[in-house]
Amino acid sequence: MTYSRNFWALTLGMFFFMTSFNLIIPELNSFITLLGGETYKGLIIALFTVTAAISRPFSGKMADTVGRKSTMYVGTIVSIVITLIYPFSGTIAFFLTLRFLHGFSTGFLPTGATALVTDILPIEKRGQGMGVFGTGIALGLGVGQALGTPIANALTINGLFVVSSLTAVLSMILIKSVKETLPNPQPFTFKIFKIKANDILEKNVLPAAMVMFLTTVCTGLILVLTPDKSVYLGIDNKGWYYVFYVVSTIAVRLFAGKVSDKIGRRQTLILGIVFLIIAMLMTGNAKTEFWYTAASFIFGIATGISSPTLFAWMADLSPAHRRGVGSGTLFIALELGILFGAASTLSIYNNTPESLNYAFTFGAIVAGLALVYVILHLLFSKTNVNYKK
Repeated sequence: MTYSRNFWALTLGMFFFMTSFNLIIPELNSFITLLGGETYKGLIIALFTVTAAISRPFSGKMADTVGRKSTMYVGTIVSIVITLIYPFSGTIAFFLTLRFLHGFSTGFLPTGATALVTDILPIEKRGQGMGVFGTGIALGLGVGQALGTPIANALTINGLFVVSSLTAVLSMILIKSVKETLPNPQPFTFKIFKIKANDILEKNVLPAAMVMFLTTVCTGLILVLTPDKSVYLGIDNKGWYYVFYVVSTIAVRLFAGKVSDKIGRRQTLILGIVFLIIAMLMTGNAKTEFWYTAASFIFGIATGISSPTLFAWMADLSPAHRRGVGSGTLFIALELGILFGAASTLSIYNNTPESLNYAFTFGAIVAGLALVYVILHLLFSKTNVNYKK
């Protein structure tokens, strides 16, 4: 399949955006510890995702009225500004406030980008296209996590924040080159932020949203706990887990979406969730660098299968005129899942290797619930509509 210039510019823009905010994640546990707030590690991800989830109804409506690109601009501007302010964090409260505000970046940019990419992908190749698009996202996540610690070691943590901001600038430049796909975009007015009930969720997308929520609980646990798990295993690079995760997830994403086009979204999800359960149990129980690395490979396979399939299923279920809200619905589920997973560490994880293992076991149980849900949905529901208009 041949992709348009619009598609590649958007995919590359998402790569740099994902790199930007993932660069700093491996070092934030150490940063808040230096401020005296090691007991608040779970809030680093949780607060970020709260704002992202809150902003989704607004970004979804904005994407469907003002335009996909305008929505993406909001996300990049927030990312650029907030990452430049992080070095001035002198207190725990100020730092956590910045984390809360930073969430607006992922609340807006991915919503607009997903709606736009859905517009330009042909229906019969939607899963395959989402796999390629998701590869850019996964690569940004992996590259950011892998390079965060080396950059901080070379330039200090403040230098890392500056590099993160400059990477977001590159994202904005690429987004500027993308052609708007919303027919007849309206001028921006603050009235668009007057949200009604049907602006918050697209009910047709709820099956995909449920699976997204349950599976991304595991992502929240991974984001919070793998930096500490690396330390427990004597691995210097706190983003080690993502170095190898990205290799497997990219390899899988390039064909997993195509598989879902052929055998079905739910059938493909069952396979992905099984790998996710295995990955969570392996990560928690890993006692050596080898098994920890193997677990990251399995986690990459799991997300490589599930992520593009979920976004393709969302696109199948969402009416064309509500793709912004549909995308927002799926992202709300994603943010709530990460939030729940990250926040659960506040009560499960007490900065010991044993409690860390309990947290990953909890993640495997939640993933098991997702597996049960998909199987039951496949057996008893006919909700797999493909909107062709």
